Amino acid sequence: MPRRIKLDKIDRKILRDLQSDGRMTNVDLAKRAGISAPPCLRRVRALEESGIIKSYHAYVDPVSVGFGITVFAQVKLVSQAETDLKKFEQKCNEWDMVRECHMLSGETDFLLRIVAKDWESYQEFLTNELTAADNVTSVKTMPLFRTSKYQPGVPIEI
Repeated sequence: MPRRIKLDKIDRKILRDLQSDGRMTNVDLAKRAGISAPPCLRRVRALEESGIIKSYHAYVDPVSVGFGITVFAQVKLVSQAETDLKKFEQKCNEWDMVRECHMLSGETDFLLRIVAKDWESYQEFLTNELTAADNVTSVKTMPLFRTSKYQPGVPIEI
């Protein structure tokens, strides 16, 4: 089980800087945090072990690699029993086109972010997979026209 740690000002600086540049060297990270490299590395490892830092990723431009369509889909299920919710989440994990799956409260049970190469492949996924999935009663889709802000992570105050 991950251990819980209390974040001080230096930890918050490390987190802020790694969120903006996950490829920053430990030496640069330590310099920005105002500490030497060895304790900085120990702090990063502790943040990873505690589960605060979950992973590191490269942001890949979807259009550049042939995924020109992004759609948000609001999915409503027939049943909200925990077993049915988990089955739907498992199904979402099997679909490569579904990049995010968020369970919500209210009229919509799940919000999905779906990427596709083109409208035809998206439509095929929508009709043959998503709306055909067990327990799905309705799907409302919202095609993405433009993204004016994308900032992963959380706003960390120092």
